[in-house]
Amino acid sequence: MRAAAPIGRRPYAPAQPQTSPPAAKEPAPPPSVTVIGAREAHGVLGRDVRSPTDEDMGHIVDVIVDRAGVVRAAVIDFGGFLGVGSRKIVVDWNALHFGRVADKSDSITLELTKEQVNAAPEYKEDKPIVVLGAAGRLEPFEFEH
Repeated sequence: MRAAAPIGRRPYAPAQPQTSPPAAKEPAPPPSVTVIGAREAHGVLGRDVRSPTDEDMGHIVDVIVDRAGVVRAAVIDFGGFLGVGSRKIVVDWNALHFGRVADKSDSITLELTKEQVNAAPEYKEDKPIVVLGAAGRLEPFEFEH
């Protein structure tokens, strides 16, 4: 014998989840691609930096960008011998001049003298960044990192 449901009610049945068919996703567009020839460009980290009079000014160890991703400055490991006695200074990106890669004159020249760089404060990651400008003047960098 079958039990009857109370009057005015339907027999218990588990509720079925309401699912709608998944919306068809459009395939993502392919990413854009730019091809740069190996003789046209290369990285800057670790590259030697020279003065206009061909003095060794150190090598680039980092690049500083602002919140918009625009390159603002380079950190140069300056002075010392084999890492002993060297210090890091920050120079304005516009003070660096890049030679042409295609004709093998891929040098980086810093538009400052050794005396100007020696006078610059040392870069410390946990301190405000002071950028040595192209004219040898110091400029605070407002970007908090």
